[in-house]
Amino acid sequence: MKLQLTKPIVFFDLETTGINIATDRIVEISILKIFPNGTEESKTWLVNPEIEIPKEASDIHGITNEKVVTEPTFNELAPAVYAMIKDCDLAGFNSNRFDIPLLAEEMLRAKVDFDFSNTKAIDVQVIFHKKEQRTLSAGYKFYCDKDLENAHSAEADTKATYEILLAQLEKYEDIGSTVDELATYSTHKKRADFAGFIQFNDEEQEIFTFGKYKGRTVLDVLKENPGYYNWIQNADFPLYTKKVLKQIKEKAVTPKKAMSEAEKLKALQQKFNLR
Repeated sequence: MKLQLTKPIVFFDLETTGINIATDRIVEISILKIFPNGTEESKTWLVNPEIEIPKEASDIHGITNEKVVTEPTFNELAPAVYAMIKDCDLAGFNSNRFDIPLLAEEMLRAKVDFDFSNTKAIDVQVIFHKKEQRTLSAGYKFYCDKDLENAHSAEADTKATYEILLAQLEKYEDIGSTVDELATYSTHKKRADFAGFIQFNDEEQEIFTFGKYKGRTVLDVLKENPGYYNWIQNADFPLYTKKVLKQIKEKAVTPKKAMSEAEKLKALQQKFNLR
């Protein structure tokens, strides 16, 4: 099967200072944009994270503090990155759990209102793990019969991820070929936020997935313990999680439109069967 697109899709990969979505920063981002007609556009940026890159991180991706000291910050790059991914669907390797949430954090810190409400996300790693249970390098070898050179280079990982998805489309007929089908297949649970702290239950209600209120609906918890909202907003949670929680709360407390006198009279007539 071929990948069926109705709008552009962006494959992307991040190299970062660490794995904490709320506090770590991007040091490299690579984007491969695929248009419905098959045209490709790609761009890779090194990023000055404005914080120290731990040696443990540099040992993995090879990007040191000295290498990025003169590079632009994400605040400076955000408009260009956003222009490239706006109105696109997204895809990556472990992107639902890490790359998308961290990118959203960086966008919000840069004052870019990063909204994914109309965006589908394909996580190639989830497809891979459901089918084969391997890593990116092993997956590249398994699906494409190639050795992944320069692993943990954002550009190499991005291109490999795209090639793996194309190979998966050829190998597995049951995963679908549209973005909607692939996004559904590559998602474990439907999330309200990117990091998965708030998900939807079977009744499409937002629920917490952590702590003492795990499995409880957000609205029930906020009614029972209003202070829990302030605790999350002031704690070390991702910015997008806080944004989603704020939207849920505001939606719940939006006052209903006041009834006019005519509407009140009509309601009374209906209640008492008056004509």
